[in-house]
Amino acid sequence: MVTLILIGLLGGLITAVSPCILPVLPVVFLAGGTGRGQDAGKPARSPGGTEVGGGAADERGSGGTADGAVATAPPAAPARVPRNRRPYAVVAGLVVSFAFFTLLGVTIISALGLPQDILRYVGLGLLVLIGLGLIFPPVERLLEKPFARLPQRQVNKEGSAFALGLGLGLLYVPCAGPVLAAITIAGARGEISSDIVVLTLSFAVGTAVPLLVFALAGRRVADRVAAFRRRARGLRIAAGCLMIALALGLALDVTAAIQRSLPDYTSGVQKKIEDSDAARQQLSGLYDNSNKELSRCEDGADELRSCGKAPALEGIDSWFNTPGDRPVDLKSLRGKVTLVDFWTYSCINCQRAVPHLRDWERAYQDAGLRIIGVHSPEFAFEKKRSNVVAGAEKLGVDWPVALDNDLTTWDNYRNRFWPAKYLIDAEGTVRYFKFGEGEYDKTEKMIRELLRQADPTVTLPEPTGRAMDDLAADRTPETYLSNLRIRGYVGTPLVDDRPTAYRFPKGSLPVNKLSLDGTWTAGYEQFTAGKDAKLAFTYRAKNANLVLAGTGKVTVLVNGEATKTISVTGSPTLYRLTDDKDARTARLELRVDEGLQAYVFTFG
Repeated sequence: MVTLILIGLLGGLITAVSPCILPVLPVVFLAGGTGRGQDAGKPARSPGGTEVGGGAADERGSGGTADGAVATAPPAAPARVPRNRRPYAVVAGLVVSFAFFTLLGVTIISALGLPQDILRYVGLGLLVLIGLGLIFPPVERLLEKPFARLPQRQVNKEGSAFALGLGLGLLYVPCAGPVLAAITIAGARGEISSDIVVLTLSFAVGTAVPLLVFALAGRRVADRVAAFRRRARGLRIAAGCLMIALALGLALDVTAAIQRSLPDYTSGVQKKIEDSDAARQQLSGLYDNSNKELSRCEDGADELRSCGKAPALEGIDSWFNTPGDRPVDLKSLRGKVTLVDFWTYSCINCQRAVPHLRDWERAYQDAGLRIIGVHSPEFAFEKKRSNVVAGAEKLGVDWPVALDNDLTTWDNYRNRFWPAKYLIDAEGTVRYFKFGEGEYDKTEKMIRELLRQADPTVTLPEPTGRAMDDLAADRTPETYLSNLRIRGYVGTPLVDDRPTAYRFPKGSLPVNKLSLDGTWTAGYEQFTAGKDAKLAFTYRAKNANLVLAGTGKVTVLVNGEATKTISVTGSPTLYRLTDDKDARTARLELRVDEGLQAYVFTFG
């Protein structure tokens, strides 16, 4: 039990600092410092209603003492300013609603016959109401009324903060590892055991700690920084607007685009802790123990293995992206190589993996690869077919998708992760699987090996990834224009963060080497062009690409011949410089307008 608690705590801590919860952090930070408290400049009142500090009492008794002494009231003690407990209220509300509805939400919704995504709508509505309450005090007083009967007056004042936490908990969609998978799956089935309850509570506590630190930091800033105290009303209005904007962003799925652009910097730690041998032993009892042959394989193995017959796709609610939405039977795919991808449309990790699946489908479909997406929901709103279809369309998922709403197929494959990829050979045997993001080159290598085993005469296209075969090894690597990370640079020594005149070296430029000419400012994140800026790069690849930002033009010369002029505008964007049918070695020269910023070269 102690080990289970530690696994839950560590899993919660990792989750609370992952990129998937970034959208809620600004709200938690601001909510911690937007307590109403006393209005500046107004005297506090004693419990009896008299003002403290409003002048000395000068009233005499109606009949004085025998010697004429005047009876005076003792000085009133200064009233204690109520402590701002909003950070605790917000985090408590988030943890309570997240834990409660993760475990019991599906059961309650099913019992009441409510729509599967009702909780998400309630969360969005609460977020908007809290935002309006911060902007309009009468709305906040209305939200605090349900807490009016609580005995402590200060607790009553934090009612809206607790309600905010409740709303955030309904919208809280963290990156899912094995711990959260165990909790959500048990909750979805109504299989609530003592182990699951302990795991959920410890996970919730682990999640609460970093969020509470963030909320307390917001309160401290508001208390200590004079500008915040003087502009408390403006801060509350800004926080309210932010909450309404967050609700709108979540409703329109804008936040997902931001999260997809961020690297999953916690995945390595999460895997070491939540998928360790100790964690597997503790969590294995929470899963079905069938299809033990799959244990012959291990996550991301360096070679293909025989891991038993591929389990059936069972318990599927419905299909889409198939003719007539008819189901797909794995037996009908014998002779083909099949990739079964477990995913869910709101999972940021899954969204970042989709582009690689699209590349593989385009590249290898004619060679015999088939992809099947098994959508195993993490939350109740992900069970709704229309939500999944819309999410798949937005991500460009056009291969067959099975809605595994009861997680039957998830169990058949003994799965623990979103996303997870299982490769099945032409004979119907599982040969490889990969949990989570990353190692796409290795997965593609396994796909190619299985396709060759299925048909030794097959002609495969060039790999879509990097560093996979002889071609990729010979291709010019990704090259950052950074004064600390640049490689292959020759010519005038780089000067950090200061406009400097550079000159191309004499003679030819070797392969995979680049040089500067004219004025450039070499920074850590990008090189900024100055007067007469030029850049030369001898590369080997089919195409060359460069991330550019700013406003201006770039003239592209290949082997001394001008081939195109690129108009650059706006934030950093990838621009295609060259595009050839076959890989070749060529000298690329760019003439860059002053003020443009160059970030990184990539080659395909």
